[in-house]
Amino acid sequence: MLRYLTAGESHGKALLAILEGIPAGLRVKASQINQELSRRQKGYGRGRRMQIEKDRAEILCGLKGEMSLGSPIGILIKNKDTSIERLPALTCPRPGHADLSGALKYGFSDARNVLERASARETAARVAMGSVCKMLLGEFRVRIFSRVLNIGAGQSSRQIISAIDKAKKKKDTLGGNFEVRAANVVVGLGSYVQSDRRLDGRLTQAIMSIPGIKAVQIGLGFGYADKYGSLVHDAIYYSKSRGFYRLSNNAGGIEGGVSNGEEIVLSACMKPISTLFAPLDSVNIKTKQKAKASTERSDVCAVNSAAVIAEAALAFELARAYLEKFGSDALSDIKGAWRDYLRRIK
Repeated sequence: MLRYLTAGESHGKALLAILEGIPAGLRVKASQINQELSRRQKGYGRGRRMQIEKDRAEILCGLKGEMSLGSPIGILIKNKDTSIERLPALTCPRPGHADLSGALKYGFSDARNVLERASARETAARVAMGSVCKMLLGEFRVRIFSRVLNIGAGQSSRQIISAIDKAKKKKDTLGGNFEVRAANVVVGLGSYVQSDRRLDGRLTQAIMSIPGIKAVQIGLGFGYADKYGSLVHDAIYYSKSRGFYRLSNNAGGIEGGVSNGEEIVLSACMKPISTLFAPLDSVNIKTKQKAKASTERSDVCAVNSAAVIAEAALAFELARAYLEKFGSDALSDIKGAWRDYLRRIK
């Protein structure tokens, strides 16, 4: 079973990740992990933290040379900003963040104890692990990619830059929509027999777990609501050269909780960043008096980064589904089972 754990705080010493279940025999390149970490830090609208941190992954265990051993893979990402012990208390929670709910849940009078872990900084560890999963999926010809659909009302690069500049000038923030896709996914991943095995449920949960994501849809999504079934369901065809195929993909590659062989297509909405430099009304946790929300060093917009994180989330869940279907110990055995399956279904 493929699973992971992460640890670490936003301004602590480091982020830690343990990825368990990667089969033996996969070549894992730290350079590819670092390339994905660099992509996560980019995008117009990112804040000063991205100029401080130069994320690099150190693989601590689970490999011999560059080859996976089948044992857990441990990854370390050191923070350059390790000021957690010196930062002031945060007593005026930010609307839209976990500050207040987390402080009430755990009994904190300082919401910094919440934000240090609730921060999206943790997603660097997820991107590192997701890049390993991408390497595994590459053995099965799967490609994962994403694109930003819009930020605010802007769709073109010029419109997006203008919208972010305008928001920054107003001391405000922006969200937007992005799409993430997986090509060459085999038919038959997931299952309809139990709710927690449905691939669509697992993928949407993975995307929704990214900080700031408030909506996820698969394929046509909400576009199904006002159309006849005859106009939206993807008709089935067959040829000897292609096998079963479709001419449309409104289902986004999943039917009945099972991948159908078409591209997996998900889109998501990220809300505007919760830290505002013209802060909203709040209440001081200690005094219960009206106050303005605290401000922190933050981004104006992080939709580009969220799309990269979504690629990692999608990669992890698809890798888990592949290992469930084809085996999990030795990569050579798994690829053999995959090839036999492809011959059978054609």
